[in-house]
Amino acid sequence: MYFTDRGIEELVERRADEQVSIEWLAERLRDFVDLNPEFETPIERFATYLARLDDEDDE
Repeated sequence: MYFTDRGIEELVERRADEQVSIEWLAERLRDFVDLNPEFETPIERFATYLARLDDEDDE
């Protein structure tokens, strides 16, 4: 199990019954980067990954 899996599991346990919009998620990611600028690149990569997830050109 990766270290990040613990955070993901906590997210699922605490928020599994909620539905959120992409706009809400984008704002939380911006807030996180504002508070933790050293994570700007990984967050940008994660957001790009999510944006292109179903893009057939990337396969």
